[in-house]
Amino acid sequence: MPDSSPTSLAPSFADLGLEPALQGAAAQAGWARPTPVQAQVLPPVLGGRDVLALAPTGSGKTGAFVLPLLQRWLNNANTTHERPRQLAVLVLSPTRELAVQTHHTLQALAARLPQALHAVLAVGGVSINPQMMALRGGAHVVVATPGRLLDLLAHNALSLSQLDTLVLDEADRLLDLGFADEVNRVLALLPAQRQTLLLSATWPADVARLAERVLQQAVRCELPGCTPGDAATPDITQRAIEVDTARRTPLLRHLLATEGWDSAMVFVASQYASEHVADKLRRHGVPAQALHGALSAGRRSQVLTDLKARRIRVLVATDLAARGIDVPQLAAVVNLDLPRSPSDHTHRIGRTGRAGASGVAISFICADAPGSEAHFRLIEKRQAQRVPREQITGFEPAAVLPASTVADPNGGIKGRRLSKKDKLRAAAAAGKARSA
Repeated sequence: MPDSSPTSLAPSFADLGLEPALQGAAAQAGWARPTPVQAQVLPPVLGGRDVLALAPTGSGKTGAFVLPLLQRWLNNANTTHERPRQLAVLVLSPTRELAVQTHHTLQALAARLPQALHAVLAVGGVSINPQMMALRGGAHVVVATPGRLLDLLAHNALSLSQLDTLVLDEADRLLDLGFADEVNRVLALLPAQRQTLLLSATWPADVARLAERVLQQAVRCELPGCTPGDAATPDITQRAIEVDTARRTPLLRHLLATEGWDSAMVFVASQYASEHVADKLRRHGVPAQALHGALSAGRRSQVLTDLKARRIRVLVATDLAARGIDVPQLAAVVNLDLPRSPSDHTHRIGRTGRAGASGVAISFICADAPGSEAHFRLIEKRQAQRVPREQITGFEPAAVLPASTVADPNGGIKGRRLSKKDKLRAAAAAGKARSA
């Protein structure tokens, strides 16, 4: 079980023990000073300790593990000069987008180092052959999604037997997306003696159980207690607007016209809705594109590149984009459809207010949809924050249903629905009652 060993915030990367080459790399990346999570995580990682890092999205968790692991690799390379390249670090990411961004960060930082780092990106949605070719002769770091990593292992493209460090990035999302079996298969192939880093923005029970299994005497770094002035505390203003279902997209266009956002991410519940809403916005002169799982890997990358370059203004996305996507200075997040679970809400709104920037997150509460108000109240309860309800002039709902008017008694919230077994038990009990 991880012990709690909080580390004092340090004023500079030099004070944390980072070498000059990596200090320069951090400065080149725009990291003038360590964020609180980086200040807590760097020293124990440099010391070879296991680490459990719990911090909000946008707080700098990627830099917190990439910087010290690069330094450890560099020191080892300087002393051993090993050939062929030996896999030192494996980073498991839940989504292709997060893996791509982590790999990009690695390459950008490593470009300033005196030793050449060979980092391989291994993700699905593209041909496996170039990735197998990239692994010929070994690799120092592999950043992978679980499914593609197992494919490469099945092809004997790499071995994990000599791995030094495992990073489980966005561990909560790894488990949310159903990767538990894949993670277990990977863990079975790893040496018992290794360093393990587990990073997560939320702390559900399944992540706690995973941490108990994989971490050994870990240093726990946790940021919920950060003061409002800390750079890692997301500066996100939340708003909740009541509107009729049919008026959501016109209200979205109104907000885009009046709020002055240069960029926004709009979340919807389905691939169809993503394409439909993006098309409506384009027809009204708003540069917008859809992002969902049915798009090819190349198309998804291009859409994200266009948003970052401000060639489009609005990205209409499913929860595929809720975690792991970093769009600098994203002005706003709009939940056109409420997220299915409170943890998804956390990660959706975490796309804005990143790295010390401010942002706004707006959730539409459908006044004519039974369960919408109760759904959002559960989200508020889980995040321990009450968001005042608003109505926008010209978009007032025709009638506001009371929160108790819920067609689905479970509120449509993930984790509160009856399981298949519970439904079968209920049906059996009803059958017995009828026959009695």
